[in-house]
Amino acid sequence: MHNHGDFPAESLFLIPAVAAVAAYWAGARSPRAGTWPYRRLVSFLAGVLSVLLTVLEPLAGWAHTDFGALALSHVLAGMAGPLLLVLSHPVELALRTLDTVPAARLRRSVRSPAARFLTHPGTTTVLVAAGMWAMFHTPVLTAMQQSMPVHWLVTAYLTATGCLFTAAVLNCGPSPHGLRLRAGALAATAALHAGSAVWLLAFPPAGTGSTSAGALVLLVSGLAVQTVLALLLLGQQRGTARLLPQVRGA
Repeated sequence: MHNHGDFPAESLFLIPAVAAVAAYWAGARSPRAGTWPYRRLVSFLAGVLSVLLTVLEPLAGWAHTDFGALALSHVLAGMAGPLLLVLSHPVELALRTLDTVPAARLRRSVRSPAARFLTHPGTTTVLVAAGMWAMFHTPVLTAMQQSMPVHWLVTAYLTATGCLFTAAVLNCGPSPHGLRLRAGALAATAALHAGSAVWLLAFPPAGTGSTSAGALVLLVSGLAVQTVLALLLLGQQRGTARLLPQVRGA
């Protein structure tokens, strides 16, 4: 909460958010982008908004006192937002519209060994699981509720790992991976997510009060996002949708 007349520091997050939207809009309007689907622009806007809501008032403030709001923040920043951002194809757009030199640098970056490692389904599953465990089963939970900077750092981690995981499941990284591996990663993460929600129902963390509503938010909304991701994965396998062109072939 802020005193009257104080400048809310979290408002500074509007600057990179607006810059990202402006850059994406400019790219989508560029002749180099071709006929860029309008739905991708909508997806990008929705993804940025989903993440931004978790660091701005009132949701950020509610998350410090209400576990349900904290659980909703987790789903928005770590699951729904990343799914929308990945489906907006930002890397493909950048590779199409950047000048030759920066486009070549970006292409080398996304094809680098580090990028291959970070977009491997196994790696992303571990990163997501680690973040999930830390957020709900370690002192990080209390630190998030007591410190806004910690809340921001956790949000950044959730968003970054969520984007990597979504990209890995939808096979849009620099290396191809088989359906079984990607489906296994999704299934494992869904099981961990549901298990965390059930655990919170049975064993509420000390100092958080009632966690029942938050655990249900975590379970239901998380399952909804994971179901959408599973349907997209199934659509790829059946050849009914070409969702994300591979970076390696861009």
